[in-house]
Amino acid sequence: MSAPTLVDFDEVVERFEPVLGLEVHVELNTNTKMFCGCPTTFGAEPNTQVCPTCLGLPGALPVVNRAAVESAIRIGLALNCEIAPWGRFARKNYFYPDMPKNFQTSQYDEPIAVNGYLDVPLDDGTTVRVEIERAHMEEDTGKSLHVGGATGRIHGAEYSLLDYNRAGVPLIEIVTKMIPGTGARAPEVARAYVTALRDLLRALDVSDVRMDQGSMRCDVNLSLSPRGSGVLGTRTETKNVNSLRSVERAVRYEMTRQAGVLLAGEPIVQETRHFEEAGGTTRPGRRKETAEDYRYFPEPDLVPIAPPAEWVEELRGTLPERPWERRRRLQAEWSLTDEELRDLVNAGALDLIEATVAAGAPAGEARSWWVAYLAQQANARGVELAGLPITPEQVARVIELVASGSLNNKLARQVVDGVLAGEGSPDDVVAARGLAVVSDEGALVAAVDEALAAQPDVAEKIRGGKVQAAGAIVGAVMKATKGQADAKRVRELIIERVGA
Repeated sequence: MSAPTLVDFDEVVERFEPVLGLEVHVELNTNTKMFCGCPTTFGAEPNTQVCPTCLGLPGALPVVNRAAVESAIRIGLALNCEIAPWGRFARKNYFYPDMPKNFQTSQYDEPIAVNGYLDVPLDDGTTVRVEIERAHMEEDTGKSLHVGGATGRIHGAEYSLLDYNRAGVPLIEIVTKMIPGTGARAPEVARAYVTALRDLLRALDVSDVRMDQGSMRCDVNLSLSPRGSGVLGTRTETKNVNSLRSVERAVRYEMTRQAGVLLAGEPIVQETRHFEEAGGTTRPGRRKETAEDYRYFPEPDLVPIAPPAEWVEELRGTLPERPWERRRRLQAEWSLTDEELRDLVNAGALDLIEATVAAGAPAGEARSWWVAYLAQQANARGVELAGLPITPEQVARVIELVASGSLNNKLARQVVDGVLAGEGSPDDVVAARGLAVVSDEGALVAAVDEALAAQPDVAEKIRGGKVQAAGAIVGAVMKATKGQADAKRVRELIIERVGA
């Protein structure tokens, strides 16, 4: 197959209007699967988290996971959707080797949530409203591992292995309405929408939204219309795009590819496509099925879902502050610039700093600890900040000990090291290592006098008005007290003792 002819992006925007549609699949973080009691732990040994129900064995009957329904309702409410007072599941029939039942239990014409929207913030401060068509519940499929060949896909593989652990994991599919009018910003809007949705779902605590592990995946629908024609083009669907950057690249590539096809006088084929990470390109998958191809019919083994209005309102009261609104609030409270806020978000420090402040620490000191010393420790260990074995409450306690004069900054770092090493709480480390600041005035005076006596020439310089020379005596006292003296108080005592 010859390489497609690509059109320069600026020319695409000049001649065509892109129309986006995004379908995001989100695995819920329930303890058990959608219709059975099998665990959902990621990374378990293949085919160890299965049972007759999720394997579709004869006589096994499904039961709906209440926690999954609750998460679905909370997602719908957070997306400003209407929650359906009554709905039911359907069987979506197709043959896939990674779906042992040969059908997927999903929602078809009666989804749990419809007609919502998400106001998506862009980098320049503007907002784009993305309308949500539906959010519906279903179950995930298993995983295929194609062995041999160069691409890791079924074509050219020597054989395939199937892992059904994921089959039956609760899944929410969130489908947007068409998003027209984005023009040159279509790739940016697509990325910003998936980013905002990921942040919102994380705040709801309904999924770990790990795109690298497949718990959040995006299908990118895109079509081009000749500018000013008012006629919708034929769309393609790029499946299972698994990073924010790739969502943006997939949109951009499809715009340039489809424009090349149209300008060559050829039709766009309605099909699924696969995104190739290495080159940022897409390649053909299969011709796109229609709803009729799936032969939907109501699931006979499950009762309808009818969430009481009181329950829905109770769940509405559990919705958290939207992440972007929270960021704006914290930015104002902490007097951060846009760049500083972005750095904190990118470092994964914002939540940790906020929790440290909530535990009683001043915002500036909490921020300093997390983005400086603790960030260095995280880098040295090759982990994320949140992966360090220290809690925001423990960091707040260290800051409190410094503020009270019980620790100086050098000792505080040693205390943090002890906590990271698993030696207990900050107070445990202080006690075990004997790290408290020397507060005995008599002991400090004795240490100062000893240091002055050992360096009479320096003492004479200080007495003669060269107060900066006191640094050498401060250093000697700090060494003698193993860094446990208050350097400021030591300096004051030096000046007093020499009569400067």
